Amino acid sequence: MNQERLYSVLVAPIVSEKSTMIADKHEQVAFRVRQDATKQEVKAAVELLFKVQVERVSILNQKGKQKKFGRFEGRRDHVRKAYVSLKPGQEINFAQEVK
Repeated sequence: MNQERLYSVLVAPIVSEKSTMIADKHEQVAFRVRQDATKQEVKAAVELLFKVQVERVSILNQKGKQKKFGRFEGRRDHVRKAYVSLKPGQEINFAQEVK
């Protein structure tokens, strides 16, 4: 796979109550990914960037909400999320400084 492409697959980690609960209970990490990212690309990107071993990847597409801004109607962007299951003993620490 193209290494430049792998660096752009992961958009951001998802930090919320649900994602921290999933991380503690199931040893999974949640990421926002590009709309055209595949499971194999997400797995390769996480292994490349964080130096961990990935067991499996689940991907879901979340539709954007319909919103009204006064008299104007709009829609939030669609979001593609990836839940990455790490092998036992593996961990990603986002609070750690990168050197």
